[in-house]
Amino acid sequence: MIFIAKIENIRTFVGYQIRIYNSFMIQTRLKGMGVALITPFKEDDSVDYDALLRLVDYQLQNGTDFLCVLGTTAETPTLTKEEKDKIKRLIIERVNGRIPILLGVSSNCTRAVVETLKNDDMTGVDAVLVAVPYYNKPSQEGIYQHYKAIAEATDLPVVLYNVPGRTGVNMTAETTLRLARDFKNIIAIKEASGNITQMDDIIKNKPANFDVISGDDGITFPLITLGAVGVISVIGNAFPREFSRMTRLALQGDFANALTIHHKFTELFSLLFVDGNPAGVKAMLNVMGLIENKLRLPLVPTRITTFEKMRAILNELKIKC
Repeated sequence: MIFIAKIENIRTFVGYQIRIYNSFMIQTRLKGMGVALITPFKEDDSVDYDALLRLVDYQLQNGTDFLCVLGTTAETPTLTKEEKDKIKRLIIERVNGRIPILLGVSSNCTRAVVETLKNDDMTGVDAVLVAVPYYNKPSQEGIYQHYKAIAEATDLPVVLYNVPGRTGVNMTAETTLRLARDFKNIIAIKEASGNITQMDDIIKNKPANFDVISGDDGITFPLITLGAVGVISVIGNAFPREFSRMTRLALQGDFANALTIHHKFTELFSLLFVDGNPAGVKAMLNVMGLIENKLRLPLVPTRITTFEKMRAILNELKIKC
């Protein structure tokens, strides 16, 4: 019995070391510009898998550092389990290890996330993105326990996602830092609270093995100057080359040239989201000939007035759209 107990202790220790190693390795790669990939649909409302693969190729050819798959921008709540599984498999096969895959597995039911992590095939997934539970508005302790259960259910690195505008509750800097210190496989947060003071508080007080990633294109440049390591971008779906260059320049400390690119896109940032996400970026991708301008209800395409404003800005930038 003593021998068996020792074996179990060794297994536990080795598993813990592997978890730390995996978290460290992926943390070094989830930097720069990640893209929150959209899901293209056909006019008959089915997923356009051919267009999806064209988009993946477009990202791979234009400097994207990692892909965020099945996140909010992918209209994931409108996808079936079968569609999500096929999208995940096709993207992983197409990428073939060339850049990291960050997979969205969010739910407002903790047990559902845990079961997904334990039962789904995660081969080819480098890390998972988990949003703060939406709609049921848990307390800060509830948020902590949600992520605790998730971190303990997987060896995969976990990226927190704070987006109170969608979830209805903000994860405070205190809760974020508590999670970052308590769980070695919680490696980063995608911060989209819009609260620069809160983000700066996290950056100033975080442990070395934890990163802050911008969840908002419009504040990526200033957030990198404070110490963020990159962005999970929506606009990068359409302009991966330009926006990844801005991100890299900022990370290299070339703030003057990065700021020039940032200012070129400033007005476009707000127009992208005025009719909801991903309506704006889907309209752009449609005119670029990459997808149909189709969303699943309850989301609808951007208004023509909004798109004409986008087109005028793009003409000024001499970006073909």
